[in-house]
Amino acid sequence: MPMPWFLLSLALGPSPGVLSLERLVGLQNTVHCSPGLSCQLWDGDMFCLPGTIEPTPGPVLVPTRLQTELVLRCYQETDCDLCVRVDVHLAVYGHWGEPEDEEEFGGTADPGPRKPSNASLQSQVVLSFQAYPTARCVILEVQVPSSLVQSGQSVGSVVFDCFEAALGGEVQIWSYTQPRYQKELNLTQQLPDCRGLEFRDSIQSCWVLPWLNLSADGDDMRVVLDVSEEQHFILSLYWDQVEGPPRSKWQRNMTGPQNFTLNHTELVPCLCIQVWPLELDSIRTNLCPFGEDPRAHQNLWRATRLRLLSGQSWRQRWQLDAPCAIFAEATLCWRVPGGGPCQPLVPPLPRENVTVNKAFEFELKSHPNLCVQVSSWEKLQLEECLWVDSLGPLKDDMLLVETQGPQNNRSLCALEHSGCTPLPSKASTRAARLGEQLLRDLQSGQCERLWNNSLGVLWVCPMDKYIHKRWALVWLACLLFVAVLLLLFLLKKDHVKEWLRLLKKDVRWGVATRGRRALLLYSADDTDFERLVGVLASALCQLPLRVAVDLWRRRELSAYGPLAWFHAQRRQTLQEGGVVVLLFSPGAVALCREWLQDGTSAPGEHAQDDAFAASLSCLLPDFLQGRAPGRYVGACFDRLLPPDAVPSLFHMVPVFSLPTQMLDFLEALQGPRAPRPERLRERAGHLSQALQQALDSCFPPPEVTGR
Repeated sequence: MPMPWFLLSLALGPSPGVLSLERLVGLQNTVHCSPGLSCQLWDGDMFCLPGTIEPTPGPVLVPTRLQTELVLRCYQETDCDLCVRVDVHLAVYGHWGEPEDEEEFGGTADPGPRKPSNASLQSQVVLSFQAYPTARCVILEVQVPSSLVQSGQSVGSVVFDCFEAALGGEVQIWSYTQPRYQKELNLTQQLPDCRGLEFRDSIQSCWVLPWLNLSADGDDMRVVLDVSEEQHFILSLYWDQVEGPPRSKWQRNMTGPQNFTLNHTELVPCLCIQVWPLELDSIRTNLCPFGEDPRAHQNLWRATRLRLLSGQSWRQRWQLDAPCAIFAEATLCWRVPGGGPCQPLVPPLPRENVTVNKAFEFELKSHPNLCVQVSSWEKLQLEECLWVDSLGPLKDDMLLVETQGPQNNRSLCALEHSGCTPLPSKASTRAARLGEQLLRDLQSGQCERLWNNSLGVLWVCPMDKYIHKRWALVWLACLLFVAVLLLLFLLKKDHVKEWLRLLKKDVRWGVATRGRRALLLYSADDTDFERLVGVLASALCQLPLRVAVDLWRRRELSAYGPLAWFHAQRRQTLQEGGVVVLLFSPGAVALCREWLQDGTSAPGEHAQDDAFAASLSCLLPDFLQGRAPGRYVGACFDRLLPPDAVPSLFHMVPVFSLPTQMLDFLEALQGPRAPRPERLRERAGHLSQALQQALDSCFPPPEVTGR
């Protein structure tokens, strides 16, 4: 269950910082060490050079652990600064050389320096402190008596008071000894801000800081800023990013007490609030209170989107867009038409760790049945078939998986709902029944390779011809049925005539319900516009419409040429009483204007580019001679091209703006065969929603800086 907001307010509490700190009086830095050690602080701050790590034969003093403690350095009772006390634990490594060692090695080895008479060990401990906008370095000289100079023995610690630091910031502390004998120790610490009760009374810079209170407002969140009437401050909402700078949601200059409400749908784990006075180098208060809220994590996944980027034929690029960093993995699966879960590829492609707002690549060939799955903590969160919009609906293809065995023996299986069926097989599945034919298709080169790796190869074999074989049996049955009818007609002519008349009427009604034919023509301006056309065509296929578009028939287009392909499609569409849809874009309008200015050269210059340019020489005469009404319909997309930009010649037929005029557009497409108004209105709503999402993805609206 989601955490109630009043519990969230209690979790924030009045003071997430410390409640009581030791107070140091005076400006002088000091150092003290454990009993038995002697130490002193070199005067003034030093410029520390890291130096190089040098081996040494004798004992050395090295830091083993760093500890910090927050204290207050006070100049007066109510005038204090936050200070970081550093405690460095030290140990001795290495031995003094002994004379008997030299005898043992025959005088040839150099076991190290011999133990001097006093045998004390002296070293310099360097402390480096960095916190924006300051950096300091001090040197502590430490002397260890001979009784403690034993290898591996901890000798105590040395304490430095203290490094002054800014509230709410982050400090980094390094420690090492000179000369350098090993890598330095380091420690990073986040400092509290002015929300500590003692800070508010003791540090003057906290007195004018705006204070934030969070409270529940139903399902939403109310933020109240408690400041004086005249105080000017800046309030910022931003998304905290693990990698890279924060992303601003909005920022405003405000005066006096303020309150505003955050809608519960806007809450995500990385949403933070920052507020600071309108003063130079003022202290800032940050709150990121939604990191553990379950509803914020649900909102994050609702706002996450998979987006396909432009890629090459064998290298597909995609991106996961989300406001916050997400720990997730992505992999590919295969979706079969007719429902059912998306089948994971066998052997599975390597799972990729996902970084949001960063492009990823899969080295494979695109196919509409391939989908991307995104999982977080082994739970599926997002699945999308990215190539459906550009390549058309799912195909009835069979995916074959080829794997290499330990002795270079090859094995094949077909991916189905029940799993991966070995080929050949005696199972009762579809792939098993067609196993021999599929193997012959693979050997003859009729299957297309999607992916190749040391783990295996993925092949896609089209199943259209097997469907045609089944239809051949159906046609034979139909011919036999027709022969029987003819025999009956000869035997009972009058009765059969009446029955055939009724049958003809039923067949005509059945043909009408198949849906009107629609030919979509567009100018291929860019990949985003082609993707938009693909979304519209896929959505229209869900209606009783038979859609033809060159985006789905690239093989026919390249085989016959754009002009011949368009002639054949236009003739078939108009003969069946269909409609030609002209999708206008800035590029299409430019081509039309060129043709109208010079009707002999412009289409020829672009005829090899796409079907739209090739069709101008045929469709424009229909408009010029008044034959277009009832046979053509125009359309353009919101935010991309206004209907007024379409040349006036084309306005003799309706020109609709989509998705705003989707209902009128569908009525014009379906004509007298349109379903009931309420049914058509429902379908128009679904199509408008799908098209609007595609428009927002391809042509995002301008960002709004304020609420």
